Amino acid sequence: MISTDPQDPAHDELDAEPGAEAETRPFTVPPGLHGQRLDRALALLVPEFSRSYLVQLLDAGAVRLEGATATKASHKVRAGDAGSIELRPTPQSQAFLPEDIPLQVVHEDEHLLVIAKPAGLVVHPAPGNWSGTLLNALLGRDVAARSLPRAGIVHRLDKDTSGLMLVARTRTAMDRLVAMIAAREVTRQYLALAHRPWEGAARRRIDAHIGRDPRNRLRMAVVDSHHPGKPAATVAELLENCAQGCAVRCTLETGRTHQIRVHLAHIGHPLVADPTYGGAPAAGLQRQALHAFQLALAHPVTGAPLAFHAPLPEDLRQAWSAWGLRYNEAAWLPGQPAAAP
Repeated sequence: MISTDPQDPAHDELDAEPGAEAETRPFTVPPGLHGQRLDRALALLVPEFSRSYLVQLLDAGAVRLEGATATKASHKVRAGDAGSIELRPTPQSQAFLPEDIPLQVVHEDEHLLVIAKPAGLVVHPAPGNWSGTLLNALLGRDVAARSLPRAGIVHRLDKDTSGLMLVARTRTAMDRLVAMIAAREVTRQYLALAHRPWEGAARRRIDAHIGRDPRNRLRMAVVDSHHPGKPAATVAELLENCAQGCAVRCTLETGRTHQIRVHLAHIGHPLVADPTYGGAPAAGLQRQALHAFQLALAHPVTGAPLAFHAPLPEDLRQAWSAWGLRYNEAAWLPGQPAAAP
């Protein structure tokens, strides 16, 4: 579509940080691109930028063709067409910028960083959160992080999950950590507060494939053989029961998206304050009651045994207390027996 209306919304500026500069690049369509889609032609005429970025500029009215604003990626260009593209900074193009965001560091050495992520901190930039993320914080904290994929992040926690995360500080450590997680050589344990009192055996291994929910693509779900999914296993152990629900310790055997949230909901114990998977606000909580409590691994470079734990943050401590549950951090560390049902 070609628009010449100056009031067309396509003329609005992309959301960019104040003071960000743009470059206007003129172009002429060569004979070899005659009849091609506009987005494909732009990708060949401005090859240093991704096609998805160029389509964003098209959508925002930053492309002019033969004196008019062009917004339709499928528009067929003709040899000799003259135009220009304004290479505006987009939120995506500015997402991987260093920011001064304080982090709680649990461990740091030449190769490895362990942090305690607070609830509410997004791990990677994404729509709706192009700044203020853990990745931005890591880039601002350590110049070396700028040379690593994803600033050294090797696994993730959901925005509203608190607790421990591993971050590589060298490429050697990053490659080894990725391999160790895939080989299940990193122990990751979580504490959860779930609806409904626990029944049956105090320890339960949940072995159920997880994939996109076929009825809601924004959720994950336990899926059967008729839907694509990946193997997933979680060991869930009762810590303590109460009238309203239960405190549970979960150990990941795999690391699928939303794995604990999906698996606990699947067995009838959705997390408190996790409406995506059937939980409701309770015990004073407005965020999902999940905390990455413990990490254990061999150091990815030296091989030395490492173990870390992060106490419950204050909001979860208060939730435990509101339900009359005992806060007993020492008893929750690995090797301690589960509670009696």
